[in-house]
Amino acid sequence: MRQRFNRLSPETAPAAGAPLDRAGRFALPRPMSPPRELAANLLSCLRFYSRLPVPAFTFEPDPHGMPDFARAIRMLPVAGALIAAPAALTLAAALFAGLPAGVAAALALGAGVLTTGAFHEDGLADTADGFGGGATRERKLDIMKDSRIGTYGGAALALSFLIRWAALTALADSPARAAAIMLACGAATRVFALLPMALLGPARTEGAAFAAARPRAGSLATAFALAGAAGLAPVFAGAGLLQSLAATGLALAAAAAMTGISARQIGGQTGDVAGAAQQLAEMAFLCVFSARV
Repeated sequence: MRQRFNRLSPETAPAAGAPLDRAGRFALPRPMSPPRELAANLLSCLRFYSRLPVPAFTFEPDPHGMPDFARAIRMLPVAGALIAAPAALTLAAALFAGLPAGVAAALALGAGVLTTGAFHEDGLADTADGFGGGATRERKLDIMKDSRIGTYGGAALALSFLIRWAALTALADSPARAAAIMLACGAATRVFALLPMALLGPARTEGAAFAAARPRAGSLATAFALAGAAGLAPVFAGAGLLQSLAATGLALAAAAAMTGISARQIGGQTGDVAGAAQQLAEMAFLCVFSARV
């Protein structure tokens, strides 16, 4: 049995405690059909990246386990748009109801925080505290694990909310276009936040970033292709093509910059770094669309 187990690939190797069949061998799960596998990938991403009440389905091998990032991230653009939908709908509804642009933008940001549980904002705050307050690599990682928010983290959060609020306020002249931009932003920036995971090794030997498998090249290519298409989707809601290209490119550049900073600061990546990359990408994306061009 040990020899058979050792010959199994990482994709098919059974986990500890896997059920046995009648012959005493590991009973490997039956492969899912492509539509069900994509659905399982989408559900995993929704559970991991949000607090939406996603039910468990019988065809899922492990509904409440860690997502299989090697494959699941190909559906992250779709999950990202769905996660952004409550905030986008809140913004559009508030503007259609005649609320001031600033109030509508604040309500939209609040809806986003409730949907994600401030998932990415938490990563931004921890990263800012660690990179800003730590003198050594080890100290930076220790600070990032601390649940308390320091001066750098508080300032980073305040700037993030202020910049995004101002950008959304500037988009208030067209509720439908603003909602489309928010959906595109949610889809594209969550994929761009994968850059640290794709390009850097884990900085720790524990935590979500260490446990997550590095995305496969094919899955990553699919995710980025869909993210690029999402970044151009606002064109169909009245946004300019050049502005959409610029927003997508600058968001990707912001995530790449965060990846480079993390490599220099801690020699790798963590889940907090991915959250910070998403926040920088989101700010960049929204700022480009808020520009009067």
